[in-house]
Amino acid sequence: MFVVDPIERLRPAKDSSVALMQAAQRAGLAVWVCTQADLSTAGAEDGTHRPRAWARPLRLADVRPADEDWIVPDPWYEAGEARELPLDHFRWIWMRKDPPVDEAYLYATQLLEMAEVFGVQVLNRPAALRAWNEKLGALRFSAWMAPSLVSARVEQLAAFAAGHEEVVLKPLAGRAGQGVVRTTAAAPGLRALLELVTQQEQLPVMVQAFLPGVSAGDKRILLVNGEPLGAVNRLPKAGEFRSNLALGGAPVAAGLTDTEQRLCADLGPVLRAEGLFFVGIDVIDGRLSEINVTSPTGVREVERLGRLPLADLVIERLLS
Repeated sequence: MFVVDPIERLRPAKDSSVALMQAAQRAGLAVWVCTQADLSTAGAEDGTHRPRAWARPLRLADVRPADEDWIVPDPWYEAGEARELPLDHFRWIWMRKDPPVDEAYLYATQLLEMAEVFGVQVLNRPAALRAWNEKLGALRFSAWMAPSLVSARVEQLAAFAAGHEEVVLKPLAGRAGQGVVRTTAAAPGLRALLELVTQQEQLPVMVQAFLPGVSAGDKRILLVNGEPLGAVNRLPKAGEFRSNLALGGAPVAAGLTDTEQRLCADLGPVLRAEGLFFVGIDVIDGRLSEINVTSPTGVREVERLGRLPLADLVIERLLS
């Protein structure tokens, strides 16, 4: 079962969740879907609480790559009637709800965590989803990162900016490059900007030394059970330093450098131990930027540009 945003909102030519659903179907698995609002728990006669979900079975049409995009049938899926089922009806549950990681998301992870008691494998592990903020989690491997600081204090942030030619401000709850700002210590209104992004010193943000190498791309590397299986480089559009695909970044086929291989080798054992089965890391000029654990994207781009059946390889690893 996949816990996702409403199925009608998913984009089959873009969303990694759809790619994984289709690969699971090709592997002979029954595919079900629900939203986090469909999760619940109810008391049983023995006094235990058994987590449940209102889920719908899916039948997905084949989506094929073309030179510039994907060929998507209309309709691209058929959904059966919703049924209330115990979560242990499913062998695997993918938590693929997009951020924000808000109260509803956190409660959903707690309900899914209850399913682990009944032998269900939840991907990624709910406890890790709560513990690994996608920016703060990267700090566990700070030796691989650009110089970084996390603080809510304007003086600390301004002093960090003064020690570097250019910096990037990142909201800790941001996604897809939203709210990321490039600035300098000499920029007019820097302190006002810092007051704004920290909500008057109430909310910590990350500030990092700007990496000029981002002009050559921000590489998304997808790791499955700690091993890199595919990558795509994302080039920023003209006049933009952010290379996120949602902001107009252009995907190009990419392999891994020796440095990136060593980075993945460092991360792999920790990700496996934490139950982070499917992870997307962002790397700029050999430096780790973020570790994406909630709903990593990039599968479609790797499949089309690299002619690699990545989603099938992911499901193969899951079943092995």
